[in-house]
Amino acid sequence: MPDPIAVAITGASGAQYGLRLLQCLLEAGQQVYLMVSQAGQIVINTETDLKLPSQPKEAQNYLSQHFGSRPGQLQVFGRQQWTAPVASGTHPPRALVICPCTTGTLASVANGICDDLIDRAADVVLKERRKLILVVRETPFSSIHLQNMLTLSQAGAVIMPANPGFYFCPQEVNDLVDFMVARILDHLGIEHQLSKRWGEE
Repeated sequence: MPDPIAVAITGASGAQYGLRLLQCLLEAGQQVYLMVSQAGQIVINTETDLKLPSQPKEAQNYLSQHFGSRPGQLQVFGRQQWTAPVASGTHPPRALVICPCTTGTLASVANGICDDLIDRAADVVLKERRKLILVVRETPFSSIHLQNMLTLSQAGAVIMPANPGFYFCPQEVNDLVDFMVARILDHLGIEHQLSKRWGEE
């Protein structure tokens, strides 16, 4: 099996993006490390029908059952769980996707502030030259937000704001979510059938 892919869900609106990405990764047979910020948990419980437990092990069991993943395929880590593999450059994931990404998390990562496991995991991925994708969800962007994005882009991160396209004539909200998740999966090199590609019939 290839190295795991890490996913972090923070407190920006758009929890559906992160949850759909998690579902697609698990269905593709990927091993996934998941981190959810405290605000991210609140947003999940507000924007979706899920009631995610606060304890990592309980959340892991809940999501594994919800998505039908195989035993051990999904591991959920707590916000201060410094013994997690993602906290060290000796065991980095092959990619980390922060989806959705708050501008607060964006600022912490851009400035190397590692107050929780999500920030530290992003710091590790950058220093180990692995792929970091930030699905920033905010509008409008201030000059501070844009500067932080530029800083991270120059450091090698992929800045992918949650800006779905409309040229494929979406019929429902899930189509817009799948558009963004498809772009993320493309950057991770994972095959999918979520949306038609430009030029396809």
